[in-house]
Amino acid sequence: MLPTFHISKATTADIDALVTLVNSAYRGESSKQGWTTEADLLDGSRTDAATLLLEMQNPNQQFLKAVDSFNTIIGCVSLVKKDTRLYLGMLTVQPTIQAKGIGKALLDAAETTAIALGLNTIEMTVISVRTNLIDWYIRKGYQLSGETLPFPTDPKFGIQKQALMFCVLRKKLHN
Repeated sequence: MLPTFHISKATTADIDALVTLVNSAYRGESSKQGWTTEADLLDGSRTDAATLLLEMQNPNQQFLKAVDSFNTIIGCVSLVKKDTRLYLGMLTVQPTIQAKGIGKALLDAAETTAIALGLNTIEMTVISVRTNLIDWYIRKGYQLSGETLPFPTDPKFGIQKQALMFCVLRKKLHN
């Protein structure tokens, strides 16, 4: 059953809840309850409050949040305007309620945001070995660009358990 939720712009008052959500969905044991975990690939945190604060202060970046009927943040996505495209990152859904349409709704909201900003392309990077996630994005209309990028070696992005790289995916939007 699809949980009741609404999507709105996150603010700095949401930072602590966003950090908890993102880290619980990507890293550590709690993330293994969902299908988007990176726990077998990376140790460490996915983000922290200082990083999110800096990102929220960027005039070209915004975060959308999905909030349930109890006013709990159950999903989020980071959107950064880069020239003529929107970079989508950190798409997150609480691990225990993944695969219920929340991620798809956040993706749709990101596309609506891109169009409202006059942008016709959304771009993202996904760790190349996360084939299930790449396949999910492809089913949503994204395409592999053929480009790859190195995974950052700075431990603030996580401690790699194996050599990792990013694939670049893009989706053209019809404004």
